[in-house]
Amino acid sequence: MLDKRKVVIIGAGHVGSHVAMALCFQGTCDEIAFIDIDHEKAVANCYDVADACLFLGSTTKIKVGDYEDCRDADIIVNSIGIPRKPGQTRLDMLDDSIRMLKDVVENLKPIDFKGIFVSITNPADVIANYARVHLGLPRERCFSTGTSLDTARLKRTVSELANIDRKSVTTCAIGEHGDSSFVPFSTLTLGGKNYKELQEAKPEKYSKLTEDFVLERTRYIGYDIINGKGSTEFGIGAACADICKAIFHDEKRVIPASVLLEGEYGIDGVACGVPCVIGRNGIEDIIELELNDKEKGQMAHTCSVIKDYCERAENVK
Repeated sequence: MLDKRKVVIIGAGHVGSHVAMALCFQGTCDEIAFIDIDHEKAVANCYDVADACLFLGSTTKIKVGDYEDCRDADIIVNSIGIPRKPGQTRLDMLDDSIRMLKDVVENLKPIDFKGIFVSITNPADVIANYARVHLGLPRERCFSTGTSLDTARLKRTVSELANIDRKSVTTCAIGEHGDSSFVPFSTLTLGGKNYKELQEAKPEKYSKLTEDFVLERTRYIGYDIINGKGSTEFGIGAACADICKAIFHDEKRVIPASVLLEGEYGIDGVACGVPCVIGRNGIEDIIELELNDKEKGQMAHTCSVIKDYCERAENVK
């Protein structure tokens, strides 16, 4: 008999429910349990997603659970939190998110969780790091979605400007899932060819592909979404479900995620978004891109920002 593939989603709001929907679309897990302090909301989203499963051809069992469900869960998705307000940065959400996370940590400590903890809650890098430290989990089993969504926005922007399929765009956003993230443009290729070489060969075709514009859209598209509808949900829900799929299918696929660095990129003791090989055991390897001097400086800056907020997190009451 095959092992049951189980995901527990802590936080049954906009994002948590969309993670569940994306998992059902993919058909990558057998059971999803919602945990939320708002029991009525958890029940409502449970019923709503379960109704959708019939039309999706999904056999995934959806239920409202409790922390005991974490004992045999393969993956815990942490999506607790209050939606980001217009004009608010992800780092502005630190205090509220840490206070809520403390309750999650206290409930999980007695469980002796053996699976993989994937965090979405903002500020993503800081929250995942706090959870890792206070749950005593190894870095490969406790990380955040990091710059996976930023990378999707990056590839979409480049593909639209260059009129090329986004799957042919190769690079990723690195650093904080936030305003200090950066794009290592020295690694940006279109169909395997460096974009600057393409610009030199065909300036009329690639003239709109400017670094400033691409970086601005990568960093700030999220603000446009929040200003327009109040929250981001579909993109981040799909990004998290994609990571879960890579774990369940042991894909060994490179996905940007925020993981504790232990010497990679010359950084030690800071968690930030970098390309990672994700498979059955969580993060199985970290890919070190060859950065130029400017990009190394950007890496040092974004890690400094994250480190500062990680230190602040420890003092939140």
